[in-house]
Amino acid sequence: MDNKQPGGEDLSSAEAVLLGALAPGVNGPTWNTLKIAFLFLGLCLAAMLGLAFSSSDSALIIHVTFLVLISGTLFLLLSGFLAQTGLVSVEHQMQEIGLAPKDHGETNKKSD
Repeated sequence: MDNKQPGGEDLSSAEAVLLGALAPGVNGPTWNTLKIAFLFLGLCLAAMLGLAFSSSDSALIIHVTFLVLISGTLFLLLSGFLAQTGLVSVEHQMQEIGLAPKDHGETNKKSD
């Protein structure tokens, strides 16, 4: 059984992320990529915080802690915003920027 939608194309995740960057709204692959980026940012900041504690420099500890708080707050705000607005389908984004194939069944009837 073929689960493809009529007129829809198979897009790779990279193409879906690029489309998500150009079109209004956030699609699923773009949100997954952002979550992975925030995960790696959190790991890097945790490593930096560990190094700051090992150096015993209070200014560095405060600075990195502030960066951790900023990135955590940004992730929570993005998650809350997307929970309220919802994700957009890739097909809808393609229609928004005019990349979707035209449906031949629909014709515009204009009276002159």
